[in-house]
Amino acid sequence: MEILSFKISGKMAHFRKYYANNTAFSFSIPPRTTIMGIVAAAMGWAKDSYYEDLASENIQIGVRVLNPLKKSFHRLNFLSIKSTGDMAKNWSSDFRGEGGPIQTPFEVITAWDLAKADVAYQVFVKASDNGKAVYESIKTHFLEKDPVYNITLGTANFTANLSDIEVFKDNQIDMRSADDYVQIHSAVLVELVEDLKFDKEEFQNYNFVEEDMLPGDFIANGNREVRKMNRLLFSITPHPLSVKLKGSYYVLKNDTGDLNIQFMDA
Repeated sequence: MEILSFKISGKMAHFRKYYANNTAFSFSIPPRTTIMGIVAAAMGWAKDSYYEDLASENIQIGVRVLNPLKKSFHRLNFLSIKSTGDMAKNWSSDFRGEGGPIQTPFEVITAWDLAKADVAYQVFVKASDNGKAVYESIKTHFLEKDPVYNITLGTANFTANLSDIEVFKDNQIDMRSADDYVQIHSAVLVELVEDLKFDKEEFQNYNFVEEDMLPGDFIANGNREVRKMNRLLFSITPHPLSVKLKGSYYVLKNDTGDLNIQFMDA
């Protein structure tokens, strides 16, 4: 068993909540479908061609917040397009700004201190039996080559860096049963959580726990209709969740200490 780990970071992020065409809201962490797109961009795969290869039945994906996050609303000035005009007859058109601007709210994710820190996530990738060939190609490319296409945190203008690529080998991975409360560093499926421990002495660490429903899979290549949703519990700070789980979890060991993780699609 192997687990590929890498870090994605940038100054700003926006992961649009897909269920409304005009929503300005953003998920706090990248949905599984967004991470699929990040992996595909790094690999240089064609648009909409990787949904089946990276489906949760083949590849498992986990995510961890590395720096405390905050959200803020900003106003964007877009062109007000009510008429396309007739460019063949004259130059009059709302596309030339003649309709004036329209302000649109937009939610942006940043680190708590924008000047000193980035939005940063650690991503974990693991293969099932059916996804080993795809996993091996991803691992080889990430370790040996630069991303083919630019990596972004949601929108095209929020560019990101890919760093700290590491492979946890079988001797660095333990699978443990959750008999008691355990510190989980990654997002975890709500259905696997029996209880969330709230310690009054550490109340400041539990003000940042969020629960959200995020898209997990698309129906098929070329079809962006959502096939599966994942209801996840996570922290928007590096502080781990103290939870009692119904099943097992993974312990990743390296020189910096142990990480207890679960996958978004377990």
